[in-house]
Amino acid sequence: MTAQEVRKAYLDFFEKRGHKVIPRALLVPQNDPTTLFISAGMQPLIPYLLGEPHPDGERLVNSQTCLRAQDIEDVGDNRHTTFFEMLGNWSLGDYFKEEEIPWLFEFLTDVVGLDPEKLYVTCYIGNKEFDIPKDDVAAELWAGLFSKKGIDATKFEIGSEADGYAKGMGDGRIFFYDGKKNWWSRAGDEASTPIGDPSGPDTEVFYDFGTPHDEKWGKFCHPNCDCGRFVEIANSVFMAYKRTNSGFEPLAKPNVDFGGGLERIASAAIDSSDFFRISLLQPIITKLENLSGKNYDSHTESMRVIADHLRAATFLAVDGVVPSNKEQGYVMRRLLRRAIRFAFELGVEQNLCDQVIPIIADLYNDDYPEVASSRDKVIEVITHEEKIFRQTLRQGLKEFEKQVATKTELEGEELFKLYDTYGFPTELSKEEAYKRDISLANNIDEVFEQKMKEQRDRSRTAVKGEFKGGLGGHTEQHKKYHTATHLMYQALRDVLGDHVIQHGSNITEERLRFDFSHPEKMTPEQIKRVEDIVNEQIDKDLKVTFEEHPTQQAINELHVLGAFGDRYGDIVKVYRMQAEGSDKPFSLEICGGPHVDHTGQLAEGNKHFKILKEESSSAGIRRIKAVLQ
Repeated sequence: MTAQEVRKAYLDFFEKRGHKVIPRALLVPQNDPTTLFISAGMQPLIPYLLGEPHPDGERLVNSQTCLRAQDIEDVGDNRHTTFFEMLGNWSLGDYFKEEEIPWLFEFLTDVVGLDPEKLYVTCYIGNKEFDIPKDDVAAELWAGLFSKKGIDATKFEIGSEADGYAKGMGDGRIFFYDGKKNWWSRAGDEASTPIGDPSGPDTEVFYDFGTPHDEKWGKFCHPNCDCGRFVEIANSVFMAYKRTNSGFEPLAKPNVDFGGGLERIASAAIDSSDFFRISLLQPIITKLENLSGKNYDSHTESMRVIADHLRAATFLAVDGVVPSNKEQGYVMRRLLRRAIRFAFELGVEQNLCDQVIPIIADLYNDDYPEVASSRDKVIEVITHEEKIFRQTLRQGLKEFEKQVATKTELEGEELFKLYDTYGFPTELSKEEAYKRDISLANNIDEVFEQKMKEQRDRSRTAVKGEFKGGLGGHTEQHKKYHTATHLMYQALRDVLGDHVIQHGSNITEERLRFDFSHPEKMTPEQIKRVEDIVNEQIDKDLKVTFEEHPTQQAINELHVLGAFGDRYGDIVKVYRMQAEGSDKPFSLEICGGPHVDHTGQLAEGNKHFKILKEESSSAGIRRIKAVLQ
């Protein structure tokens, strides 16, 4: 099966089993300041896994596009990508292990056609300290399914990852690991689970690609080994417990959260440990071979980096991100510039993006209509960045001339500055030094790597992006600022006009940030008028309520507001902010929450709404930062 066929078969499989197919969320999370990107399929569903009812019911399924910026430096091997799709199905208090595990096994073996002999499973070993039993239920379900395929599913207790390297896996098929590997909570293992949070054991499916074990990772191989032989392709989380002050108690209505990597399952479907051979990446590789006149086998890393980074940048552009020096735009710029640098090494020194991006768009046009509808704009945004960066490379060459004008040796700090500040490839710096008979410092690579490590550490701190379940926040302050955002959105339309459309927001406990379409800088008078309107609505103590409506009715009949680029299911929540006795709401907007009950709560502590800054975010997009003070 191609990756496209796997995706469609998965959605069809679970739709036939009563699941509602929901649209993917944008790569840039809305109202979640804890992370720059959606980096896990479950991330947009966290409020519903925590108990909030979903407008589409208790059985959901989708394929969610994800991006993990922290994996940029790992791209180049056979399995790391920054951009990927996560197949997900969820039970919100409906079915549980007895349905989920057989369905998963059926999908992988009978639908995708994976050889069950190559599948290995891990389950939770239990925790005596917290009186949580071993997950024998999941293990027995797996054993029965393997048995029907004529496979003896021997169970093997491993424990920790380190124990795996010491013990190996014997003739096991089902392996028990501790909470570091087979327990899910928003923060990690059992002891780290926050008080009041749902959590529970998970069961993971690994595919054996049969590659030789590399003992640099440990003496013996096992399913969680990092040598690459085993790759996790699926993970079902069973949220069965709630953390309390004294330990864990069972949830009244447990949830199921399944996630399976599309690219990983597609690689298993063609039995190739090289993810870049799948149908969503191989055509990009083939195009790079044609452009460069070089073959993939001899220039593997460069082509993998280019294929992955341009695919990620394409979807960022589809979702409204533009290259910049801040936040998501910075990551997009870094992805594009790394791709262009690696293309330079292949001898492709111009017109990379306008020849490759259409290939990528073609791979997704049929399954993601937004890719087709934004195709020309995406190509324009990305090719413009390429032109800018090629000018940067020329500037980097000039800077190189300055730095070495009076030197006979090139040092690591200079190499890093040229690379980081000017985007000048290290190979070019060394080549230029060689041409000028300038020697390289003995420790040039060590110093450069240390500087790179420091930068990566700063970057990871900035993104805090590896998703740990991170709900953006449901504190009272989050609710107040979320409610204030609704009021300000309508006030902006009242003052500036109906062309004002939300283009993203970010809410913390300290402030709100709001991006919106508007062609010019707001005047001081306009800013003051928006503040006055918001404070007037706070003083009126509007009642905040919500109702669920069919999406088309909400948009076409109720004329509700929404955010640019958001995609909705068939049913949406519409929040209404309306004064008692009034026949017309001040604000009517599609949103998932959370909010206060009355706008007067925003004034607690004698606080008022205040706009601190109004500035340009990108072409035609303005940004406001505001507080309650």
